Amino acid sequence: MKDRVFVDTNVLVYADDLDAGDKMRRARALLGELLREQNGVLSTQVLQEFFAVTTRKLKVDAAIARRKVELLATLDVVSIQVPHILHAIDLHRLHSISFWDALILACAAASGCARLWSEDLQHGAVIAGVRIENPFAAAGR
Repeated sequence: MKDRVFVDTNVLVYADDLDAGDKMRRARALLGELLREQNGVLSTQVLQEFFAVTTRKLKVDAAIARRKVELLATLDVVSIQVPHILHAIDLHRLHSISFWDALILACAAASGCARLWSEDLQHGAVIAGVRIENPFAAAGR
């Protein structure tokens, strides 16, 4: 069984961004692997952000975006609770990262993920026991 991987919103959005080139292809390959292996983890925050960004910025039809949220929700989804928020506040204060990125990390840690795929945080850093990996580090736009 493969390690569980928490996925940040940007990975999901790139999979729908027709202008993202190599990043779109990489994101689609990664998501396909996670859906096949069922080792991906998301949070309700990620699903909400995905819907908001794809419908607003990428102009994806809301019905299509909703169907994609349903598909993504077949992965393990962390429902945000007060302890996650409090942990995120602590991470925000300790590491000087945005509250929203800290909430992603808090949910990743709470769900037992050793890795977080994200373009928004420092590649290779370990915060709250979660290693941040930028899956697009070698991909061009």
